[in-house]
Amino acid sequence: MKWFGMKAAAGEAGRPVLARAWGSGAVALGEWPASYEAQLRAGVIGNPVAQRAMRLVSEGAGACVLKVGGMDAGMDGEAAARIGALVARASAGQGLIETLASHVLLHGNGYVQVIAGADGMPAELFALRPERVSVEADARGWPAAYLYRVGESVTRLSPEDGAGRTSLLHIRALHPLDDHYGLGCVGAAAGAVAIHNAATVWNKALLDNAARPSGAMVYAPGDGSVLGPEQFERVRREMEAAFSGAANAGRPMLLEGGLDWRAMSLSPAEMDFVGLKAAAAREISLAFGVPPMLMGLPGDNSYANYREANKALWRQTILPLVGKIGAGLAQGLQGWWPGLSLVPDLDAVPALSDERAALWERVAGADFLSAEEKKAMLGI
Repeated sequence: MKWFGMKAAAGEAGRPVLARAWGSGAVALGEWPASYEAQLRAGVIGNPVAQRAMRLVSEGAGACVLKVGGMDAGMDGEAAARIGALVARASAGQGLIETLASHVLLHGNGYVQVIAGADGMPAELFALRPERVSVEADARGWPAAYLYRVGESVTRLSPEDGAGRTSLLHIRALHPLDDHYGLGCVGAAAGAVAIHNAATVWNKALLDNAARPSGAMVYAPGDGSVLGPEQFERVRREMEAAFSGAANAGRPMLLEGGLDWRAMSLSPAEMDFVGLKAAAAREISLAFGVPPMLMGLPGDNSYANYREANKALWRQTILPLVGKIGAGLAQGLQGWWPGLSLVPDLDAVPALSDERAALWERVAGADFLSAEEKKAMLGI
């Protein structure tokens, strides 16, 4: 049997696509955006799980203390204090390390402009928004400059100043398919975020309809008659007044002869949106590198307790990210301070206090080690 005729086939080109993984403009329920800004609005600004995961990582990185070391013997304590204050200073009202951690985590790239003072020394490190920066490559494919776009204005930034020192730092996460840009986690979490947001919208719609599945009121008296206009309007008014809305939730439905309620969709229990949201939240946590236990998800027993999950967050996510940022900043500032190194101070991390205390005790009890060897093992 032929269900669709030639007219339906002729108009098929103008028929909208039912499901698309990547779209532009308005995003339908269950779809996810492709642009970075749209992914941030849907994933970080509009999703509580992703926002909390981002804040756990970025705020933890911002609270991490960077130790200044590795400089030449001619450097004194005043230079170390100046470098420490330069790194700890706020960038546009936000902490530099916290801002860079969020940029590298979400976008995969962090850009820092070195602003020199009147004495030619770095006076401020300013973090640029990564979605506004693009790499300008030369004929051989090497980065020659960086373009910073704000609206219609485009500023060309050179990676080095007149003295050959770094003026723009680029810190990026590993991207296996790109030579110039890093790979962030917001794109990998976009699918799980879309599922989580869609389940939230669906649950909200169920609450608006007294948590009942959609359906149809069928009038089948058996003699083939139909409801008149006045009867139909009366039934509709009674349905809206007595059985719809949150005030009538749980009220039993009283139907007259010939009326039958037929559900047209699955119930919330059959759809299992609670389990769907929990699974999507775990995928979001996985993309951000945060243990699901720290996100307050029920039924997750991947870690023995909260303390072990917090240690895993610092060991596997925050400390490697801070180490990458510190190494990038140190490499860019070595034009002014040769041999500079910026490494996270593990003794200042509260989550690792018991591990560091045990290490200090073991090293202090090792009589066969010299004082310099003990300092090297403790990272002093």
